[in-house]
Amino acid sequence: MISKILIIEDEKPNADRLIRLIEAIRPKATIIGILESIAESVAWLQAHPQPDIIMMDVRLSDGVSFEILDKVKIECPIIFTTAYDEYAVKAFKYNSVDYLLKPVEPEELQAAFEKLDTITAELQQK
Repeated sequence: MISKILIIEDEKPNADRLIRLIEAIRPKATIIGILESIAESVAWLQAHPQPDIIMMDVRLSDGVSFEILDKVKIECPIIFTTAYDEYAVKAFKYNSVDYLLKPVEPEELQAAFEKLDTITAELQQK
């Protein structure tokens, strides 16, 4: 079950929308951080335990979020949220569960969480 969610998003309106959607879809989940840059994300991930999932924008103010993944070993699943479809193939080379285009719709986020729940349940049965 998803309980700890980290958001990496540099645009406040998009972060706020994502928070509202998460609170509506997964009210028992806790958003443990909202990070706005590659530098801030790398520092946070090096200093804290990994969340259950990361909601990650692709383009951030200081570069492309794949730079985070090149600097820190991420073992938790990632749902990418972005306005750019050209990064989708690259995203799936990482721990990507889904790739949602902005504006993220509630049904798409719900489906991504359900997909993650299914994957998690299958892994626990092994």
